[in-house]
Amino acid sequence: MTASEKKTVAIVGGSGYAGGEFLRLALGHPHLEVTQVTSERNANTPVSLVHPNLRGRTNLKFRKAADIDSADIVVLALPHNSAAKRIAEFEARGQTIVDLSADFRLKDPEVYRAVYGEDHPAPEKLKDWVYGNPELHREDLRGATRIACAGCFATSVILALYPMIKLGVLLPKDVIATGLVGSSAAGASASESSHHPERAGSLRVYKPVGHRHTAEAKQELPGNFPIHLTAISTPRVRGILTTVQAWIPDGWSDKDVWSAYREVYGQEPFIRIVKVAKGIHRYPDPMLLDGSNFCDIGFEMDPDTGRVVLMSAIDNLVKGTAGHAIQSLNIANGWEETAGLEFTGLHPA
Repeated sequence: MTASEKKTVAIVGGSGYAGGEFLRLALGHPHLEVTQVTSERNANTPVSLVHPNLRGRTNLKFRKAADIDSADIVVLALPHNSAAKRIAEFEARGQTIVDLSADFRLKDPEVYRAVYGEDHPAPEKLKDWVYGNPELHREDLRGATRIACAGCFATSVILALYPMIKLGVLLPKDVIATGLVGSSAAGASASESSHHPERAGSLRVYKPVGHRHTAEAKQELPGNFPIHLTAISTPRVRGILTTVQAWIPDGWSDKDVWSAYREVYGQEPFIRIVKVAKGIHRYPDPMLLDGSNFCDIGFEMDPDTGRVVLMSAIDNLVKGTAGHAIQSLNIANGWEETAGLEFTGLHPA
């Protein structure tokens, strides 16, 4: 593919959070050309009426999913358990399929049944999909044509923990992860089934136990660590700030933990280690990441107890959804991994 050639993209379910965010990023991508966007309830409506931030950026109108033509890439931003039921229909329309829902993330159909309370509609296809977390699956993503994008809360937990578990730093004790999540991730679907923040402005525990992303974290992290997730909704619309409490052996220092992150993430384009001794920006802050594909990670140790608190911050709609979908597509197609994802976030926020 030359610099002037682009791959066509059809976004199915483009009126919701995830589809709209993928559309925003794809419109500025040097190798993608969005040719179709669907919405059942907004068919024949200009896209910019639903996504007013895209005024002047696109003249596309929504169409119904049944009416889409073939495209090089089909992006599915449908409610959970919808894409899998119609996957044959979408595979007939695109060579590469990217699913932003949870339908193809879990590899074991028995785990899927336990988590989602029903049988997977297409269990024979689960093996064909690559989990879209580039930091863990970069090599698997090269040339991939089926990409199942990781869950947003799962992403924040996995990226915080992965180096520590991979290098054998943590003691085999219970790991407790608490996510402070914006309303676009807290109960309000990222698909086109929901368009408005659910109870924006509230602060409440919305999932104290049994969060569905626990299964993703257990699947993706090495070893067999007991991991427990709790989610708390915050007054913001975007963003996740996750704290993970874990335990390290005696004698470990800040320098040792820092070195573990540097060893695993030293060359990662979208991971930043935040460890500052003074000032008001000493720890990761999701407010600074709005619209960006970065994951900021920090930590603080309690030398008296051996407890380490790991912190990660992301924009759940970018690094947690559409951004790592774009990053995964860049890797799959051999493009510059940062293409279309150069936005750095805003300060002051």
